Amino acid sequence: MRLIKSNTKIDFIGKGRYAVIVSALVLLVSCVSLGVGKLSFGIDFTGGVVVHVQYPQEVNLNKVRGALSAAGYKQPTVQHFGSAETALIRLPASAGKKAATVGDKVMDALKSGPPGAKLQSVEFVGPQVGNELVNKGALALLYTVIAILIYVIFRFHWKLATGAVAALVHDIVITLGVFSLTHMDFDLTVLAALLAVLGYSLNDTIVVYDRIRENFRRMRKATPKEVANAAINQTLSRTLMTSGTTIMTLLALFFLGGPVIHGFAAALLVGIVTGTYSSIFVASALALYFKLSAQDLFPPKEEDAEKAARVTR
Repeated sequence: MRLIKSNTKIDFIGKGRYAVIVSALVLLVSCVSLGVGKLSFGIDFTGGVVVHVQYPQEVNLNKVRGALSAAGYKQPTVQHFGSAETALIRLPASAGKKAATVGDKVMDALKSGPPGAKLQSVEFVGPQVGNELVNKGALALLYTVIAILIYVIFRFHWKLATGAVAALVHDIVITLGVFSLTHMDFDLTVLAALLAVLGYSLNDTIVVYDRIRENFRRMRKATPKEVANAAINQTLSRTLMTSGTTIMTLLALFFLGGPVIHGFAAALLVGIVTGTYSSIFVASALALYFKLSAQDLFPPKEEDAEKAARVTR
């Protein structure tokens, strides 16, 4: 199945200057927002209270949230834990100032909710643990980007590696900027989504890079710009189909998955849209800015070996 005709010849590289302007403006807004507004870290990073409550039958989480909100608890996170009869309640750090009584206060608040609630356990996440998670999360992203840089250098060339890493940083910064602008909670599920975005964006970029390398073999007389444009057009149908089906799934999760998975779905949605854009307009364009050529991907010795093999045939 093809969404795009095989003979499509869109000048993506020629439109690169407009893409650079758009990317620069969005990155600027994201960086300013991250610098001024910062991220709204969730309980996983700031610390808070986790309460496990058992019910005799399947519990309606919306009624549990309503009971907590009516009691004055702001932004309670409620989800099933293990079974439909168990509710896991996360409350901000301010709710846990009196550690000895927080469980009783939560149970008092739940009396206006579904009947039969029984307290199973109360756990506290201190701010020190939250700071440690922030540092480890940032290091996880950094190490992933470094590993990707090394991988692309060995598989292709440092010029293509630079384009791939720039595209990944582009996607992550914009996704973080969206979370900063919208004040959505940034928790461990969002961090997991960012790592998934890195993999998705890299996969899209590698598909284009593989076609660029193949085209340098086939299109001997073409310019690097023509080779890159041909590669993007040849993979465009695959890119749009993959991104489109993934986005449809994420839209269902975003609107129907409930508040627990809302941040995860939002991060993936933004990341996949920006990842698709960057694999088309950013990664290859930056490699061409560094004067990528066939000699970079096929050193003279390899080309000579290919010519000798053709002669012997």
